[in-house]
Amino acid sequence: MSVSERLWNETAERRSRDRLQAGENFPVATRLLPGRHRAHLLNVYGYARLVDDIGDEAPPGERAALLDLVERDLDRIYAGASPELPVMRDLARTVAARAVPAEPFRRLLQANRTDQEVTRYATFDDLLGYCALSADPVGHIVLHVFGAATPDRLALSDRICSALQIIEHCQDAGEDHRNGRIYLPADDLRRFGCEEDDLAAAVTPTRLRGVLALQARRAARLLDEGAALTGRLDGFARLAVAGYIAGGRAALTALERGAYDVLGAPSRPRRTRLLAEWSRTLGRR
Repeated sequence: MSVSERLWNETAERRSRDRLQAGENFPVATRLLPGRHRAHLLNVYGYARLVDDIGDEAPPGERAALLDLVERDLDRIYAGASPELPVMRDLARTVAARAVPAEPFRRLLQANRTDQEVTRYATFDDLLGYCALSADPVGHIVLHVFGAATPDRLALSDRICSALQIIEHCQDAGEDHRNGRIYLPADDLRRFGCEEDDLAAAVTPTRLRGVLALQARRAARLLDEGAALTGRLDGFARLAVAGYIAGGRAALTALERGAYDVLGAPSRPRRTRLLAEWSRTLGRR
């Protein structure tokens, strides 16, 4: 590992730990889990956060090498050797304890490599193909952590995770554009008469709000289809998955409440709404 790689990864790992301590993107329901489950999910989140930070925040000329560094550590884990990075050593404990396969971790790496080359998506189906790399693997890992990874559950989990990723792309459309990426499907932008410059506006133009509302409806449909997963889970696995679904539904409500003005007034779900959706999701079978 070069000096620059080591220094950057140490910085990224500190940021990941700070975010974990602040609870960023960590569902309320997950915080209520027993320590043994919570620790494994934190280790998984630490890995995903590190890979995302490399793909988004590392110097562009160093990103490929840093992602290779993480993949070498991943290879070490599955070869029974000790990884170099602290985040990866934490992950190794979870992999060993819960028998999580390597494939979903590798897909998350591939998603970030894709981000270095692909900055636009022509259709919604193309975007779903990206979600299969960037989001769906997280659900697979979570189900493996709970020992609940069966083919039917994994398929339902994919719908939930893709929906959550699409919602995030709606929320972060302005930030993504500033970073040189547009995840909103190009054919939808054209259909609503949008220009790329609309994503740099101070207030979200009406035509762009139409595109965002369309993606939100698609995400809501995916969430509704995937919500059947909670009826196929019990105990703490059901609690955790219900938390993810509730977070997505609360975020959709916040987008609608803000009239899809994600550029002028970024919308985030209210805690009370999240808890209400969580309770409602748990109450369904």
